Amino acid sequence: MSQNIPPSPAKLDRRVAAVRDLLVHLDRSRQLLVLTCWSPTVRYALWQTVGQTKDRAGNSTARFIRFAAVDKRHLPWHDRNQHQIVIVVDLSCPGTNLLLESAHQLLYYRVRWVVLQSTLEEGTINGWKCCTEYPLLDRLPLLISNELFYYCTDHTTGRHLVRQQYRLSTGNTQKPVYETFGVWEPHSGVRVKSSTVRPPVTSVRRQNFQQFQLRASLVILHNETLNHLDDLHDKHIDTISRVNYLLTKSVAYALNATVRFSIVDTWGYRDPQSDRYNGMIGELQSDLADLGGTSMFFTQDRIMAVDFLSMTASTRASFVFRAPKLSFTDNVFVLPFDQYVWYCTVSFILLSGLLLLVVLRTERRYNVSSGVDNNTNTVTGFSDTLLNVFGTTCQQGSFIEPKTAPSRCLILLCLVVLMFLYASYSANIVALIQSPSTKIQTLEDLLASRLKTGAEDTVYNQYYFRHETEPIRKALYERKMRNKDGTENFLPLAQGVELIRQGHYAFHVEKGVCYKLISETFQEEEKCGLQEVEYLKVIEPYYAVQKNSSFREPVRINLFKLREFGIQGRENTLLYTKKPRCVGGSSFIPVSIVDVWPALVTLGWGYFLTITMLIGEQLWVRVRDRVLPADGYFHQ
Repeated sequence: MSQNIPPSPAKLDRRVAAVRDLLVHLDRSRQLLVLTCWSPTVRYALWQTVGQTKDRAGNSTARFIRFAAVDKRHLPWHDRNQHQIVIVVDLSCPGTNLLLESAHQLLYYRVRWVVLQSTLEEGTINGWKCCTEYPLLDRLPLLISNELFYYCTDHTTGRHLVRQQYRLSTGNTQKPVYETFGVWEPHSGVRVKSSTVRPPVTSVRRQNFQQFQLRASLVILHNETLNHLDDLHDKHIDTISRVNYLLTKSVAYALNATVRFSIVDTWGYRDPQSDRYNGMIGELQSDLADLGGTSMFFTQDRIMAVDFLSMTASTRASFVFRAPKLSFTDNVFVLPFDQYVWYCTVSFILLSGLLLLVVLRTERRYNVSSGVDNNTNTVTGFSDTLLNVFGTTCQQGSFIEPKTAPSRCLILLCLVVLMFLYASYSANIVALIQSPSTKIQTLEDLLASRLKTGAEDTVYNQYYFRHETEPIRKALYERKMRNKDGTENFLPLAQGVELIRQGHYAFHVEKGVCYKLISETFQEEEKCGLQEVEYLKVIEPYYAVQKNSSFREPVRINLFKLREFGIQGRENTLLYTKKPRCVGGSSFIPVSIVDVWPALVTLGWGYFLTITMLIGEQLWVRVRDRVLPADGYFHQ
C-alpha cells in the first residue's frame, strides 16, 4: 500500500512536478504520451503522480499514460483523439531534435506538447535553460495554432516561466512572437498570467496578426465584377463571391491583418488520376492561398481537400417557376366535388331514375284501368327515366310530361336539387380554371410534368447536372435538360428569367440572384404563384481554408462573430433579394384549349363510340337481311 502513496513535493522530481502542474491548466488532456529517455524511476513517479490527478475545479481526472522511445513512429499521426493527447519530450534525450523536426503539422495542429530540459548544463539556472537558449524552437514550424509549452528561466528575474511562441508563416523572415503562459513555482505550481481564473484558449489569445498578409482565392465568373466588388452595382452578378469578399475583408480587419486576393474562374474539379483540384480548391491545396474567398458547397469529395468552417451565404440553387394553371396538371372537371359528393350524386341519379320509372308505370297502369288514354307518356324502361334524370342534372330540361302529383313532385324535386348542384359545379369550375397548381412539389413531379426546364450557365450547374448519378436527377437531365440534337439547356440568367415570366418553364438558378431580376422585370400579378423545387441536395455553401491550416480557428471564430453581430446578415440582405411578395393579386386568365381538353377528349370518345355503334348496327342489319327471308322467319 505504501507504494501507491504519491511522493511528497520535496522529494518529487522537478520534471514530474512541472508536467503535473501544467496539465492542471490543459483541458481535455486525457492521454499523455511520454517520448523521453528517462529512467524507470522517474517514469514510475510520473505515472503515479499524473495518472490520477485533479483539475482546477477539484474533480478527479484519470489519464491514460503511454511511454515510448524517442522515435517519430510513435507520434499519433492518425489517432482520432489527437485533441486529447499531450506529448512530453525532453531536449536532453538523444533524437529529440530530430523528432521535433519531423513532427511537421503535429506541432501546430490539435496535438499539445510539453518540452523540458532535464540536465544542468552551462548557462542554465536552477535546472531550466535560459529563455533565450532555445534555437531549435525558432527553426520549427510553430505556427499560430500551436500549443507547445516549454519551461525556461528568466535570466533577469530568475523566475521559472512556462512559455509559448509562434509565427504566422514558415518563412525565415517572419520573426517569432513569444508569449508567457504562466510562472512556475515548485511548491505552488503554475500561476497563469491572466486576469481570469481560466486562461483563454490559444485561438482567442492570438487574435492580433500584426498586419500579416493573408492570401485569399476568389472565384469570379464575370470580369466586370472586379470593378464593383465594393458597391451594389449589378449585385445579381457573382453575388456569392461579393458577399464572401466583404466578409473576408471583415475577418482580416478583426485579426489586424491585410488580405491579398487572387482571382480564379472556377471552384475546382478533381483530377481522378492525380487526386488534385484546379481553381480555388487547387490554390488552397498548393499553398497558393490561405482562405477560400468564395464559399462552396459541402460535398463528400471535398472533405479531404479543404477544411469547411462556417456557412456565410444564405442562398441556395433551385428550380424556380411560375405555378401553371390547375388544368395544366389536373382534370378540373373532376375536382369540384369530393369523391363522396360524386358517389351521392350518382346514387341520387340512379335512385331518382328508378323512382320515376315506378311512378310512371304506376300512372300508366292506373290510366289503363280507368280507361284514360295518355299518349304523352312514352317512357317504357329504366334507361329512359335514367336519361331523363341525367338530362335534368345537366340542366337540359325534362322530356317527360308528368300527369299526376307524385310524378310532378319527383320531377320538381330533381330540378331543384340538381339546379343547386349544377350551379355549385359550374362556379367551382370557373374558380379552378383561374387557380394555380400546387401539384409540382418534388423532382418526381417536375419530371412527370409538361414543364420545360433549363439551368443558368454556370460551372457548378454544368458539373452537377452532367455528373449526377441519382436516378431521378439523372433522368431529369437526360429527358428535360439535354435535347435530342445534343445541345443542353444552359442559358444566360436574363434569358432564363424571361422564360419563367412567360410560363411553363422551370429554371435552375441561385434563388437570391433570380429574385432580384424577377422583382425588376415581372408585373405585380406575375410575381404571384412562384414556386421552387430543390435539385441539389446540399446545405448552404461553406467558407473554407487550407486543410489543417493554422489559421483555421482564428478565422472560424471571427466568422461566427460576424454572424452573431449581424454583419453577415447585413451583407446578405444588401446583396441577396428575397422572394418577392404577391401584393397585386392574380390577373384574369382566359380559357385555353388545355382548360377544356378533358371535355374535348370526352366528346371525342363519345363521337368514336357513336360511330362505332352506328357501323355495328348497319353491319348487323345487313347480315340479318342476308340470313333471314323476306318475311323475317326461318323456314324448314
